[in-house]
Amino acid sequence: MAGAHEQMEHAEHVEHIAGSNKKIALLISVIALFLAFSETLGKSAQTASIADNVEASNLWAFFQAKTIRMTSVRTAAEAASASLPAITDEAAQAALKKQIDTWQKTANRYDDEPETGEGRKQLAARAKAAEAKRDLATAKYHNFELASAAFQIAIVLASASIITGMSIMTVMGGVLMLIGVGFTAIGLVAPELPHDLMHMLQPAAEHGAAH
Repeated sequence: MAGAHEQMEHAEHVEHIAGSNKKIALLISVIALFLAFSETLGKSAQTASIADNVEASNLWAFFQAKTIRMTSVRTAAEAASASLPAITDEAAQAALKKQIDTWQKTANRYDDEPETGEGRKQLAARAKAAEAKRDLATAKYHNFELASAAFQIAIVLASASIITGMSIMTVMGGVLMLIGVGFTAIGLVAPELPHDLMHMLQPAAEHGAAH
């Protein structure tokens, strides 16, 4: 009877372990699913960040080219205006005035051309908008990367708990999964929140250190 009782207890213990392992395996599957989402979102954000950075660089290069052209044309107009009093021939003077007017209009067009969006003012605004998009995409990428790291460590801990039988590892894996979900949500909804919080806390820390 004692042997049969021990066998029943052993069978119940094995069944309990098997049931527990199934739950851990399900947890690992859920974490792996979240990991796939965070990895995909992170890759997309990284690609967007690179594309926006290239766009911003191109727009600033275009802005610099327009600045050089505008400066050259305005310099020519100013030099011509300075030489006007020395010209006595009315026809030549009228022709030069016309050329000066053309240069000034061209310089103004280089500076501000809302029709095409390729004036210096428009290019600067577009470049800053591209930089803002780049910074937002980069912030998203960093949050998704942190989420992926949390999910990966969670999978390792949950897997180790099956081998070692240490339930604390399962708990830690679950906590890290929640942290990963949190970073994923932040990346989707408020990607710049961690940076803003750090920016807010930094003056307070510096103030405390000063005292």
